[in-house]
Amino acid sequence: MTGAGRTTMAMAAGAGMLLLSVRVLRSRLALIRVTGSSMTPAFADGDRLLVRRTTRVRRGDAVVFRNPVPFGDGAPAWLVKRVSALPGDAVPPDVREIVGAPDGGLVPPGSLIVRGDAARTQDSRHFGYVPQASLLGVVLTRPTPLGRS
Repeated sequence: MTGAGRTTMAMAAGAGMLLLSVRVLRSRLALIRVTGSSMTPAFADGDRLLVRRTTRVRRGDAVVFRNPVPFGDGAPAWLVKRVSALPGDAVPPDVREIVGAPDGGLVPPGSLIVRGDAARTQDSRHFGYVPQASLLGVVLTRPTPLGRS
């Protein structure tokens, strides 16, 4: 094989590896844009968030999940909220009525209770449990745009 042939093969292999790496990253990560102010001051309207695709979460994690309320007229398909209770945790008093839990009731397996960081927000106090299966993932970071510090 000539030097030009080896170079061409090396470039093709490198391009293939790059394409494979991009596919692997896209299967594990997502980039979403925040719409609204329900997570201020942590995240502002227009912020971009890097999300690790997973359904394994901890209390306090900011998560992205499918909107449980039928959406139309500009309602977002995905919401960003913070996990406040996991399966087996006590259902908070201000969520009990909406989910029909008795005093001392526990969050059922496969469900989460979420809250927005802002004072006024639509969250589990309004729509109840969030199925873990509806999670896109956990927010890792808010990438800083190039040129900003």
